[in-house]
Formats: sequence, structure tokens, C-alpha cells
Amino acid sequence: MPEDITFNQPIIKYHNGAFIDQSDDIATEFPLTLYVNQQEFATIVCSPTNLEELVLGFLASEGVIFRRADIQNIHLDDSKGFCHITLNREIEQHYGQYTKRMISSCCGKSRQFYFVNDAATSKVSMTETKITAQEIFSMMDALQEQSTDFKQTGGLHNAAISDGKDFYIHRSDIGRHNALDKLFGYCIEKRIPIRDKVLIFSGRISSEILIKASKIGVGIILSKSAPTDLAIKLADDLNITAVGFIRNETFNIYSHPERII
Repeated sequence: MPEDITFNQPIIKYHNGAFIDQSDDIATEFPLTLYVNQQEFATIVCSPTNLEELVLGFLASEGVIFRRADIQNIHLDDSKGFCHITLNREIEQHYGQYTKRMISSCCGKSRQFYFVNDAATSKVSMTETKITAQEIFSMMDALQEQSTDFKQTGGLHNAAISDGKDFYIHRSDIGRHNALDKLFGYCIEKRIPIRDKVLIFSGRISSEILIKASKIGVGIILSKSAPTDLAIKLADDLNITAVGFIRNETFNIYSHPERII
């Protein structure tokens, strides 16, 4: 298995009318296939770091597990790109439901899901967390300062989870969902409550990212970029505060502004 999130690649650069031999840092791409109770479940294309966190967070966000104790054994075969997970129970849902596509609207409202399992595992936030404008800027500054691998490669997504004060954990991955799953997995492994935490994200807030945030269970998501229209509708419906364009001492609040004080 590649050990680093980046590798150095010889390249030829064209600059000012000349070809120059150089090297460049490239993001590492690693396929990891999950077997749950001896059945192939999913293949995640990811950065090869914090893989057990990734597996825990992914399985939890898909509703396969609810806590670390649901897993009897987890074995990562780094050399072959396999992870074998044995649960303490059978999966109640048919495997096909996790990837079966659908589009639905809930109770005449905006809640639209593209996968059956998203409708089953997304949660309406009940958080009472409130944060200040200064805490928003501080959390985004911390994310930007730790995004060194992105600055090297331009090919990674960065995310962090924080309480705005003392707790802050950062993860990077080539997959935007993977970065969030690694954070979720860390909190599951360490038994850290998530309901009072905030997600900080480097990319745009798409409907998929908003749904992932709701599965994790946070009530506030911050981004330096823009949301999509469906993400805003979902955020409003799922009681999540979405804040975007956090740049140069400004930001936009798109849903549930009562949590920003």
C-alpha cells in the first residue's frame, strides 16, 4: 500500500516558451474494497491515510453500524487493498438498498434523496449549539492553515470537526465524502459526542455533502465555497445551519441563522 498521501512525479513543464524537466507532488489514489460479513460491500477510492477511521465512518453513515461495539473484528489488508469487517449481527437491510437509486420528496417538503439508504439514515438535527462570527472565522482559518497537502497537490479535499473552542480534528482525502467519514470514524473510535460539533469543509456544499453531514449528526456546516440550491433546501428541511463563502471577514448564512450569534 502507498504510505503517503502524496508522491513525487517527474513532469515536463512548459513555461515562457520552453520545456523544463521538473517534479511535482501528486495526490495518491488508493482503492479499498470492503467485505462485510464475508460479502463484498463497497469499494472506496481514497487517500491511504486513517483508513480504519474511514471504514468506521463510512459504515456508520450508511447505517451498517451505530457504534464501535457493533464490529466484532476489522482487518485491513493494506498490501491488497482489502478490509474485512465482521459484525456482531447480520445486516438487517438487503445489500442492494445501500446503492438503489431513487428520487423522493418527503411530506410535500423539499427533502429529495437519490438513494434509498439516504432517506433511511439522514437525521433531522436537534442540536442547540450556537457559535459566534469570530468562531466561524477562527475555525476556517485553522482549516486553511492545516491544508498543506492541498497546497502541495491541488488534488485533495479538507475537512475538520470542532466545537469552536477546545476541540478540533482535521482530515484530508481525494474524496470529499471520505474526508467527512474519517472525521466521523475518529469520533466513533474515541466515543466523542457529535451533536454539539461543527463541520468545516473546504469545498462547495452540495446536496451529497449536506446529506453526509446529516448522517453524521451535526447541526452546523461551514464552507469557504458555495452551496447548491438543493443543499439549501435540504439544510432547511433537516434543521441544519449552512454557512458559505467564509472569506475575508465575510460569510453568507443560507439556512437556520438562529445558531449564529
